[in-house]
Amino acid sequence: MIINTGARTDTVQYFTPWLLNRFKEGYVLSRNPLFPNKVTRYELTPEKVDCVEFCSKNYRPILKDLHQITDRFHTHFQYTITAYGKDIEPGVPDIDASIDTLLELEKQVGKERICWRYDPVLLTPKYTIDVHMETFDHMASRLAGHVDRCVFSFVEMYKKLEVNMPELVPLRAEEKETLAEGLGRIAGKYGIPIQTCGTNGDYTRYGIQPSGCVTLQMLGQANGIVFRSLKHKGMREGCHCMESRDIGAYDTCLNGCRYCYANKDHKKAVDNFRLHDPSSPLLLGHLKADDEVRQGAQKSFLEKDAIYGQERLIL
Repeated sequence: MIINTGARTDTVQYFTPWLLNRFKEGYVLSRNPLFPNKVTRYELTPEKVDCVEFCSKNYRPILKDLHQITDRFHTHFQYTITAYGKDIEPGVPDIDASIDTLLELEKQVGKERICWRYDPVLLTPKYTIDVHMETFDHMASRLAGHVDRCVFSFVEMYKKLEVNMPELVPLRAEEKETLAEGLGRIAGKYGIPIQTCGTNGDYTRYGIQPSGCVTLQMLGQANGIVFRSLKHKGMREGCHCMESRDIGAYDTCLNGCRYCYANKDHKKAVDNFRLHDPSSPLLLGHLKADDEVRQGAQKSFLEKDAIYGQERLIL
């Protein structure tokens, strides 16, 4: 199975001590967001976890201790760096600081394990197509040779964005074509493979591949391991990723990104953050008397008897 640490919240930026504790103790509890009294336990051991997937907008807090996980587990890293400033991403470091951190991450884990996420792509009167092209070119020039690929998606028009981002300009098909052509052209100029994820539409004519951001092929190549040929069910429409189990919690990220789908509102995230205990097996709070804890299924996706490094994997 694949453990995802950052789809529901930026665990690395705000909950690094908790995350390290969970891997040290060898298990984690995850509360079901739809049925809060149902809790799933996952074992965090190399025997039970094929790969640990990270997703963050700031890896700085975990860099010095990351080896505690990478020394034991296969890993892969999604690093989101966009064109936006504090007006849209108030808790995120600026572009060049983020790139500097990515370069330090690369020294530890290698570029093959790093996917640069430039998403979501959205338009406002300030963040125009021209601004995207200029900023993406600057970023690509610095990241060329330091990332395995770039993944982007167009913003999804969730209902709450009408309130959170009233200045958002709805993306028409023509704007998507122009943006895709520009992103593909610039990525090609710097030799960075580029693909979409969670976005319907064929942009292969611009050198953009329609693939998921978490595929078994990608994780296998990054870690030198072999996975079985399995269907990638995806997590939502337009997603071609392999299924994973997230250990975070919604409404806990303090980045305050105005386009965020994982937070209902920033105040709730701040309130929830006060419930966090780094020593608890749950990201928020502790087990309650009426909680139902069950063991999560952790079936391996790895090919039986696959050889990697100097060891033979026996399942």
